[in-house]
Amino acid sequence: MNSRLKELRIELGLTLEEFGKKVGVTRSAIGRIEKGDRALTEQMILLICREFRVNYFWLTEGKGEMFTGTPETIVDEIAEDYHLDDLDRKIIEKYLDLSPENRAVIKDYFKRVFT
Repeated sequence: MNSRLKELRIELGLTLEEFGKKVGVTRSAIGRIEKGDRALTEQMILLICREFRVNYFWLTEGKGEMFTGTPETIVDEIAEDYHLDDLDRKIIEKYLDLSPENRAVIKDYFKRVFT
């Protein structure tokens, strides 16, 4: 996994310092991870995958492509970021297709349910 992190950083054209800043650690921390002196935590792996749209299985196991596909719509991006299933996605899409008046009806309903 350490060599894949270095491969990713180089592919992105980032220095150790630039990469570290994007994921909230120091240059030396990234260097130690790349050398194998320090392990990547699950939290760091997830952050790297989210920040750079990296395929989790590529980073952790070397399987598949380095990067995930680019979302075509904002709903695709939200679905990816929040791990939404098809029903979640459809609910969001249908809500966005509603008129402002119909959205207000749904919001009023949720206000009553959640308060």
